[in-house]
Amino acid sequence: MYKGFYWFLILFNLFVLVQVHAQNKSYADSLILLLQEEKYSHADTARLMILKQVYENLPNPDSSLAYAKKALAIAEELGHDGWMSRCLMGVGYAYKMKGDTDKSLKYLLLGAEYSAAEGDDVNLAIINSAIGDVYTVATNYTLAKEYYKKVLPVFIANSDSVRWGTLLLNLGEVFRLEHSLDSSLVYFYRSRDIFDKLQLEIGIGYSLGNIGLAYAEQDQYIKAKNNITRATKLLKKLGDYYPITVYDISLADIYQDRKEYEKALIHARNALDIANQQGFKEQIRDACKKLSEIYLAIGNHQKAFDYQTKYYAYKDSVVDQETIRKMADMRTEYEVNQKQSEVDLLVSEKTRQTVVAVSLGVVTVLVMIVAFLLYRNNQQRKQANELLEEQKEEIETQRDQLDELNRTKDRFFSIISHDLRGPVQAFKGMGRLIKVLVEEENIAELKELNVDFDNSVSQLSRVLDDLLDWAMAQQGSIPFHPEKVELPSVVNNLKDLFHNMARAKNISLATDVESDLAVFADMNSLNTILRNLLNNALKFTSEGGHIQLSAIRKKGMVAISVRDTGIGISKDKLDSLFKLGGSKRSWGTQGEKGLGLGLQLVYQFTALNGGEVTVESEENEGSVFTVYLPAHQ
Repeated sequence: MYKGFYWFLILFNLFVLVQVHAQNKSYADSLILLLQEEKYSHADTARLMILKQVYENLPNPDSSLAYAKKALAIAEELGHDGWMSRCLMGVGYAYKMKGDTDKSLKYLLLGAEYSAAEGDDVNLAIINSAIGDVYTVATNYTLAKEYYKKVLPVFIANSDSVRWGTLLLNLGEVFRLEHSLDSSLVYFYRSRDIFDKLQLEIGIGYSLGNIGLAYAEQDQYIKAKNNITRATKLLKKLGDYYPITVYDISLADIYQDRKEYEKALIHARNALDIANQQGFKEQIRDACKKLSEIYLAIGNHQKAFDYQTKYYAYKDSVVDQETIRKMADMRTEYEVNQKQSEVDLLVSEKTRQTVVAVSLGVVTVLVMIVAFLLYRNNQQRKQANELLEEQKEEIETQRDQLDELNRTKDRFFSIISHDLRGPVQAFKGMGRLIKVLVEEENIAELKELNVDFDNSVSQLSRVLDDLLDWAMAQQGSIPFHPEKVELPSVVNNLKDLFHNMARAKNISLATDVESDLAVFADMNSLNTILRNLLNNALKFTSEGGHIQLSAIRKKGMVAISVRDTGIGISKDKLDSLFKLGGSKRSWGTQGEKGLGLGLQLVYQFTALNGGEVTVESEENEGSVFTVYLPAHQ
């Protein structure tokens, strides 16, 4: 009996420490009946211990909050600092589960003060970790990580594997919310390993669920589904429904992305049912939003509208409640100030009647002093405002410059990843040829392929040199140096670069460019434009197809065309082909993945060089991309 009670306390500290809380409602109900007995009806430590177990095990946040406040009232009556700290933490955690982060932080910080005064480092670490949870919910991830990392040495020093594993789980969740998915998976797997050794099912369930969420964001749907399904099975067995709503919404999102709408609806409805039963406000909102998106995708506009209306109505009700609360607070403050003003007026009237003559003189002097001080203060405030306005303008200018630098940096990294994709695909095709030739023991063609391999290495080295030159020359914007560029040389280099990739798919790659044709453009951006167009043509052309790169002079411009016999582009995608936003995900004829960023770079760099780009395409017939650039005069 004692050993089971000890482990229960350990497990609760785990669940308060993190966003993991496995309540046992039947156990809580039995304890509530115990409180009604005569020997536990008095305000003493025994009643506090039972109340603490009740609010720790109740799954409904409103019920948990009510019992936590009862325990806090007894702790205040007894004047016990240790119990004050524990009960304040219970109230704070219940408010967090209700989504009221302001009140949660208020009670947790007060609990931390009691723990610090008592010198209880372990309990202080537990509360600080709960504060980290609140900052995570409030999306202040920097402060959340600071609190988590601050308490981690305490749990390691005390060999507390349960809290250690839990804190690793929380750190991983923060990194996942920041979309640092590789880092989050490292922490999640370390956490799962610790819980596996402890055979702690609740910890294993949360680790598996969070691993599934990270894989879902990486578009690894099979891994995501398997982990979330295992987590849900474990958590249902334990009666912990709070995370199940989150995982169900995530599974609905996965099935929606894969266009399996019936499965998506099942999980979204299940999440909404559980959230309504348990009073999880955030999950009710998110489930309504997800159901609206799914019904809109399958063309059921009435249900999509109904759930969207519920989503906005729910948001509006939350806002209204918050507005009403703030108005009530302001009204209370106003009434208190009014009463204080009345008292001050009576005191002032009595004093004036007793010392009228003296008061008039004093008031006159004071008015003069106040007027002088107000005048001087007004002048100082005016000067300070002028200085602040100047500093504000300077800060806004610096902020705009920093935003521009960040946008340039993001575009630069995108260019690097896309420009390297083509050469790497060439090596991939060469690898396939090597495998075939080795199996056929065709030494002669292997020797010939060795020459091609050297050429490809040289081409890849040239691409890397271009990118490194760009990186070293970058001074806050993409370098742009237009010059005379001989097209035949550029086209021949690109043909050599993509030769092996075309050969691997048995695609005919031909060029038709006049020997004296030249454009006035930036060499680096021109290479990026043509590399992306050729790479896309090879990606979306099936084996045995044909690709031709040609260029002609036309009205002071040079029209460079890349024509292929590939799968073509549907009419509904043509209008938004070069626009940002929306889903541009596509797959080549051999499963090559594309995100559409390459065509956006083509569009941006063509405009940068004073040109334009057009496209003609029919599904299953092929495409023609034509880039118009200024001819060199």
